[in-house]
Amino acid sequence: MEEEGSKENAELVREMVEVIEKVGSYVGFRRTQSKECLNLVRRLKLLVPLLEEIRDLDSDEALSCSCLLNLKKALFAAKKLLKKCNSGSKIYLALESEAVRCRFHGVYEKLNQALNEMHYHKLGISEEVTEQVELMHMQLNRAKRRTETQDMELAMDMMVVFSKNDDRNADGAIIERLAKKLDLHTVADLTTETMAIKKLVKGRSVHNPETVQQVEDLLEKFKQKVGIEESCILDCPLSSTSLERSKSLLIPHEFLCPITLEIMADPVIIATGQTYERQSIQKWLNSGHKTCPKTGQNLNHLILAPNFALRNLILQWCEMNNIDLPMKDVTDGPDPESFALIEEISSLIQNLYSSQMDVKRDTIFRIRTLSKENPDCRILIADGGGIPPLVRLLSYKDFEIQEHAVTSLLNLSLDEANKRLIAGEGAIPAIIEVLQNGTEEARENSAAALFSLSILDENKVLVGSLNGIPPLVNLLRTGTTRGKKDAATALFNLVLNQANKSRAVKAGIIPALLCLLEDKNLGMVDEALSILLLIASHPEGRNEIGKLSVIQNLVEIVRDGTPRNKECATAVLLELGSNSSSCLLAALQYGVYDYLIEITRNGTSRAQRKANSLLHLMSKCEHIPFVSPKS
Repeated sequence: MEEEGSKENAELVREMVEVIEKVGSYVGFRRTQSKECLNLVRRLKLLVPLLEEIRDLDSDEALSCSCLLNLKKALFAAKKLLKKCNSGSKIYLALESEAVRCRFHGVYEKLNQALNEMHYHKLGISEEVTEQVELMHMQLNRAKRRTETQDMELAMDMMVVFSKNDDRNADGAIIERLAKKLDLHTVADLTTETMAIKKLVKGRSVHNPETVQQVEDLLEKFKQKVGIEESCILDCPLSSTSLERSKSLLIPHEFLCPITLEIMADPVIIATGQTYERQSIQKWLNSGHKTCPKTGQNLNHLILAPNFALRNLILQWCEMNNIDLPMKDVTDGPDPESFALIEEISSLIQNLYSSQMDVKRDTIFRIRTLSKENPDCRILIADGGGIPPLVRLLSYKDFEIQEHAVTSLLNLSLDEANKRLIAGEGAIPAIIEVLQNGTEEARENSAAALFSLSILDENKVLVGSLNGIPPLVNLLRTGTTRGKKDAATALFNLVLNQANKSRAVKAGIIPALLCLLEDKNLGMVDEALSILLLIASHPEGRNEIGKLSVIQNLVEIVRDGTPRNKECATAVLLELGSNSSSCLLAALQYGVYDYLIEITRNGTSRAQRKANSLLHLMSKCEHIPFVSPKS
């Protein structure tokens, strides 16, 4: 019996070592969970020496099989979670980042419990290995207590994109930024993501239809941004009816467009030497991309040259195999409209230097229009030297020209490369000046421009140091509804920088946010709470919040707000309460306890977690018995 038990233990050890080796081979974890995944893999590897010593045990002290089985269950739970973070839907994992973090904590708990069952000294485990396991214990306990700083910019962008009432939900800059953060900006990325979402839906691991719809909607926006149609990813490659008749044929790989994976009717060569179907690569370029989809190389020019040799080979192959190519217009040269556009932009940039007021005004309005409608124009205007004269016109005494100039720079800044160029020309202090003294529309577009430019961390610092935060707070307080939204978005982005939190508090952002919380007709409660959450992480912010009636407003939102409002307000109270027992006491005096109990039963999943954490914190600080929602 003892020999059988030994063999069974050895088999369990072998399986567990294989699991650790397998998770160690995973590469490219999703960015939203990457740090947590890498830390978990590193900790699991610390178990290998322990398992090897258990396998080689020659001791009278038998290791119970149940003890190893519990460790095996914990390791398989870790493997399942890591696999999901390695190959699961990037959009879904970002949307459910809080829930995934809770799953990590569950894995830590299982590992700790399994390791606690082992009697290392009785088993004869070496002192060195025992110390390693104890180190892992400490790391797991620390990981359970620590909450990773949430990417608030990502969270805010996700909130805006999924909002049905926010007219920014299709904003190109936000979609581009999300695509970059989630690594979903190439055709290959989107193809892989589509397969992951299909697997997610097919496996029925998501029970909320609204969540599935949100994931699919955002995927569609990413695909539109790249310039590919639904059929390019979701449909089976080679979907034309003529090719359906010849499924047994193996089409030469070089005949297929790398974007659509369909046989090419009008192949063209781009600057890198790669060949694509004209229609597909043109959509890619029209979406503002300046790189080769296949290689990622920057394109020196955007001219498409027909690949006559390859087209003749494709036609010969189709004729031999009785295949009809899809009918498409075949072009023999570069698009004449592109040349006309380049000439027009060159002429417009020259006219920006004109001494005639009417010419200058008409020119800048045309540049504003082109840079808004056509992503390709943003590149051409910047490459043609249009940014320096536009920056100079920000200081022009004519308010109309000033308004067109700042709006043109806002449009140009939607191209990532232009953000650094615009800031490098000294535009930020001039934009702040327009924000303070311009027309109403110019002030609104100045705020939007500062938001766009401050996507770059160095520009966050620059806007703050150049005193750009006080006029934004003023717009948040006194502007139109659109102006308030533009100011809120810019301020949210800027206070991601620690020094800017203090500047915003000194500029009076908390009273302004309190007004947004009280004015329910504005529909900006979520934005105000998101900014307040960031400010609450700063000592000056917490101190200022304590002086005002913010706590009472937060409790009222926890009681009467929308599910999303309640979730955000609870998160702010948790942040405040974690650093100040007086804030907890104030919230209790306003009756928050009963409202939190209700949220633990009927709130969103994230709100329930925040409410439970806040109740637990209150029970420790104020000796209130912690009431589980299940009781």
